Amino acid sequence: MSDHATMQAIARRVPQGARVLDLGCGDGALLDLLQRERGCSGYGIEIADANVLACVRRGVNVIQLNLDEGLAMFADNSFDVVLQIDTLQHLRNAEVMLRETARVGRSGIVAFPNFAHWPNRLSVLRGRMPVTRRLPYQWYDTPNIRVGTYKDFEVLAGKNKLRILDAFGLQDGREVRWLPNARAGTAVFHFEHD
Repeated sequence: MSDHATMQAIARRVPQGARVLDLGCGDGALLDLLQRERGCSGYGIEIADANVLACVRRGVNVIQLNLDEGLAMFADNSFDVVLQIDTLQHLRNAEVMLRETARVGRSGIVAFPNFAHWPNRLSVLRGRMPVTRRLPYQWYDTPNIRVGTYKDFEVLAGKNKLRILDAFGLQDGREVRWLPNARAGTAVFHFEHD
């Protein structure tokens, strides 16, 4: 998720000067934007060598770590905001990482491809797995371990006693608040623990 409008929509939820942990930070573009435009500080967590190098080149503090190993190196409430942008669908145990996000951050922001978006539903009705801009891979070569929907995350948040502060969809960089489960390719949730 590197398009500028989408990154801006996420960045608006991060308080000015916040201490941020970006899980699965990719090339560090979002954390770089938060540092430059919102005065934030913090770290990115990334596993891929090329992305770690890209973060270093951007001047983003990065730790190379496999998120499936957890966040034991961080104390409770170490960060103001923990980001999981396009990360949840790649994790073996997404629920554990969601709890860890709530533990190490005062709040969390999660964004992931919404499998219930209407073009995806149409593909499944036609008997095929969807291939879209947000889900660009064929079923047999996808890096995604799972797919989820906007509604699925609402249930998971409730099960884990997370209070949703804001929830919406994103489509082509625009916020979608009316029927986001069907009308948005990306689901976004800002939450805190109870």
